[in-house]
Order: sequence, then structure tokens, then C-alpha cells
Amino acid sequence: MAWFDILRQIEPFDELPFDRALVDALEAAAQESPLGTLRFFTPTFRAYASEELKGCGKASFPAFSITGGACALNCDHCQAKILEPMIAATSPAELERKVRDLIAIKDLRGFLLSGGSNRRNEVPYERYYPTIEKLKREFPYLRIAAHTALLDALRAKRMAAAGIDVAMTDVIGAQETIRDVYHLDRPVADVEATLAALTATSMEVVPHVVIGLHYGRLLGEENALDIVARYPVAALVLVVVSPIYAPAEKPFATVSTDDVARILVAARRRIRHAPVQLGCIRPPGRHKLVTDAYAVMAGFDGIAYPGEGVVALARAIGRPIEQEHACCSIALDGLAGRRACAA
Repeated sequence: MAWFDILRQIEPFDELPFDRALVDALEAAAQESPLGTLRFFTPTFRAYASEELKGCGKASFPAFSITGGACALNCDHCQAKILEPMIAATSPAELERKVRDLIAIKDLRGFLLSGGSNRRNEVPYERYYPTIEKLKREFPYLRIAAHTALLDALRAKRMAAAGIDVAMTDVIGAQETIRDVYHLDRPVADVEATLAALTATSMEVVPHVVIGLHYGRLLGEENALDIVARYPVAALVLVVVSPIYAPAEKPFATVSTDDVARILVAARRRIRHAPVQLGCIRPPGRHKLVTDAYAVMAGFDGIAYPGEGVVALARAIGRPIEQEHACCSIALDGLAGRRACAA
């Protein structure tokens, strides 16, 4: 049965606006190069359950913000709201205490370290590194990821030396977006220099590209993919900007699913040396279902918090599936999630 017809037989997809020509092209490409295993990521950043997958009740992979809900940049696409659900750890002592508590009570296996940026899009992690080093000595199994923001070679080496396993950084391909959305006076060259510095360390580097970051329209995404393609990254994560975070005076349009599909396909075709994954953030509802379905058919290696019907689609087109209860940027060894909670 053709993939387009399969979509019509899966209830959540049966009335959604899929591009038949694109679906047929993706099916033809898969016949020439069969698609591999698809991982579904359900980290414990937030509650998740669907009719097809169960969430994990343990806080096995939480996110900590070293600035609480504060961010000096207050970028238009986020307004610091992404920090709000994270666990505040505004001192090294507080981070250590909370990590130890979660190890004892919730079988913590790792965590994401994040925080708001200063005016130069830098996160002040330095005073936390002795604590990270101490925790890694005592609990060497912990997998720790960090949102790096912008940094230079020296800071990248210090981050790696402290024991950070995975470095996550946004790659922005348009100067206008850096200026207008991030309120930042830094060139695209600084974004690429950060990626170069990170990939020169022992850390696994997982860049993120935000589709529609320039107020809901495409600008610089393909350049961002070109930048990523030049470096030995461990994986690439794509997310789709969500209008719900935007300020009223600078609203974001919802990126069309056609534009999203275009970038998803371009990412999979350009990044062949590393897994390509769909991250946590994307518009909800019908938009999310269409986006997720295209990611499955385009050959993405992983999807975080998949929508209803996505597991059925993967199985129907012959893709083996796995579930990981960890962040899609950190479960690259295929072990972190299953140690934490049975799928």
C-alpha cells in the first residue's frame, strides 16, 4: 500500500493536509535507501503519555536552570518561558543538593544544565564546574548535557574538562535573526566559531536548528544546515518555533507545514554523517501531527514526544521503533532511557 494511502487509514492523519507529491517522493527515496530504526524520546522534562507510548514516572533526566527563570537577552522567540519548568539551581551548592536528592530518591541517570544568557549570549557556568567534577567522580554513570550558548575555544575546553558529556548549541544562519530576534550584536561567524570550538573537544556536540526562528518565516535555516554539515557533530536536532512564547507586540506566525517539511527533508539529505532528530518544541495539534509524520517518512532517526498515530505510521511503513526516557540529545548510546524506566 502506498504511504499516502497508509496515512489516510491512520485516524489521526486521515484529514490532514499532506502533500501527495512529497509523500510519494519520500516513499520512492526509502525504496532506494531503506529507513532504519526510529527512536521515540520521552524525557522527564514534562509529563507525557499517549495511546501508543507510556511516559516515565521517574525524574530520571530533569533539567536545571542556573539562573532560575531569568535571562538578560529575553529573546522574542522564547521570552525566558522555556526556563520556567526547569528546576532552579542558582548556586553550585543548590545544584549538588538537588542532584544528590534525585539520585537517592528518583534513580537519577543524568540531567540537562541550562540557564539564561547574559547580553552577549553567554551562560555563566564557570562556578558550577567544580561541583560537576565532584558529581562525576562520585557518580561516573551520570550523563550531563549543557546548553552552551556562545563561547570560545578556552571555555569549550573548560566545559569538557569539567565532565560535561553533551554540548547543545543553537545554530542560526541569518544575521537579521541574531539581531532582531535575539537582540544580539554578534555575527553568524561567532555561531560557527562556537560549533568549531565545541567539536574540537571530547564532548558529543548536538547543534539545534530552529525552523521559523525569524518570526515564523524561513530565513537562514538552510545556511544553518550548511554550517552543521561542515563539522563532526554527534547528532542534529531540529525544532519548530512555537508562537505561544512570543510577545504580543512582536507576534510570530505559525510556520506552514509545507515550509517545515522542506527543511526537514533538506536536513536529512545534507546531514548524512550523524543522526537527525526532531526535538521537543513544535506547534501543537494538527501542525505537530503533520510535522511528526513528515519526520518519520523523511528518515529522521528520532522524535521527542511523538503525537498520536506516529508510532502506527512508523510500523506501517516498516520502521523498527525504540523508546528512550531521556533527552534526544543525550540518549545517543541507546542506553540512558531504558536504564531509567521500562518502555
